[in-house]
Amino acid sequence: MFRGVTHLALDNKGRLAVPAKHREALGQPGDGRLVLTADPSHCLLLYPLLSWEPIQQRLMALSSFNEKTRKLQRLLVGHADDVVLDGAGRILVPPALRQYATLDKRIVLVGQGNKFELWDEQKWLEQTELSLAFPAGGLPPELDGFSL
Repeated sequence: MFRGVTHLALDNKGRLAVPAKHREALGQPGDGRLVLTADPSHCLLLYPLLSWEPIQQRLMALSSFNEKTRKLQRLLVGHADDVVLDGAGRILVPPALRQYATLDKRIVLVGQGNKFELWDEQKWLEQTELSLAFPAGGLPPELDGFSL
């Protein structure tokens, strides 16, 4: 399970040093196969390959005749890129994905259970503020009876 928020920096080559506490779960250095893809919120999603494969299979099993489904397939599967955790515990974020998420130097790695989100630091701060401003109707009905 991936959780927590970590502020990081991309190096000049676009590489991200994965925090040591997450490296083992992502895979052994040199053979840690991961998938990095675009998210509709203009951040990136980082999955261990074994977690990503069933998601991709489910997405591609959906009808491509549905325009919304096809757009989601294009975004998530079309932008998916295989990346490897190198011997120094880094991954290279491909230029096209850096551009999509407007990642510059300062980024945020956000644990989301089975995956990570990668955010531009400023966008993350803005997203956090939006998340704290619940609409007038309160929480969605799915959270009725939910307690922390």
